[in-house]
Amino acid sequence: MAAPLSARFPGSAGWADPLARTLGVIDARCALSCGITAAGQWALAFPAPGRLKVQAVLKGLVWLVIDGIEHPVRLAAGDVAVFSGVRGYTLASDPTVPPVDVLPLVRTAAGGFLHAGAEGQDVVAVGGHIDLNDVGRELLLSAFPPLMRVDAATAEAPAACWLMEQTLREMRSDAPGAAVAAEHLARLLFVQVLRAFLNDSSTHAGARPPDRLRALADERVAPALFLMHGNPAHPWTLAELARAAAMSRTSFAQRFKKVVGLPPLAYLYAWRMRLAQHILRSKDTPVAAIASSLGYGSESAFSNAFKRTTGLAPHRYREAARDPRTAEPPWVGRAEPGAARQDARGRQEWR
Repeated sequence: MAAPLSARFPGSAGWADPLARTLGVIDARCALSCGITAAGQWALAFPAPGRLKVQAVLKGLVWLVIDGIEHPVRLAAGDVAVFSGVRGYTLASDPTVPPVDVLPLVRTAAGGFLHAGAEGQDVVAVGGHIDLNDVGRELLLSAFPPLMRVDAATAEAPAACWLMEQTLREMRSDAPGAAVAAEHLARLLFVQVLRAFLNDSSTHAGARPPDRLRALADERVAPALFLMHGNPAHPWTLAELARAAAMSRTSFAQRFKKVVGLPPLAYLYAWRMRLAQHILRSKDTPVAAIASSLGYGSESAFSNAFKRTTGLAPHRYREAARDPRTAEPPWVGRAEPGAARQDARGRQEWR
């Protein structure tokens, strides 16, 4: 078995770790919506949340029925479900029970919990959602399957359930620092969700199309990602990246494209553009400084590349991103070979 990244590349822990770096750029915010207690026969219909949804069962048994997915999913105590949130769904004691609209119950819920069915608490479940910025939606929502069930026996499920329960407690508490504690707990929950996704053998590459998020768990591709994420300003060559993966250039390029969906240097270009968008949205860093931090030899070279990618010059992108009257600015989509031809020094970047 290959040594972990931290052993092969000293200092790879923390912000330079690809997953940690990605978490910072996508600005993920996890929040719990409400808890559910129930007993007897019951069924609650939820509208499509439009966000990545997390549902954990802390006690009892719940059936999850998602519109457009044929088979209901059985969730026992300790199980966690993660789904894309583009469809409505139902939580029920039995999938054959006619559901009632949950929204009126949510509006009258006390203490962060609503109750369904008969008296008692045979079932306790907690639900939440994950908000992502525009880069995160492109990177994560396209990567996640319509539904992922994290079994209670996995390493991530107990931690996820505990975090959801503790987050809800903090949200309901008036203790000093409760809001800060809830925010950090929710962020840890999102890390557990990503770990479960990356470790889910049922959705590994080969069973699904390539995606960039899963590349972070690939033993061959991850070292190259570490280098590109850790120092995006460096003019990385295919030979350097292949050497980090202990592969020939041809074999590495083929594997990288199979796992990620893009050639290595095309991915580097797209990652630089994502970083640029993140900085332009969230900071007042001068464009010339952004260009330098991403390896571009001049502000004009960076501006031209950025405009080819987003359709806007950096200054206009920043204005649009911060203007509440405008729609969300363009975000980096799937890069196509040939869309950009120059790196920081005017040399060919994509191959």
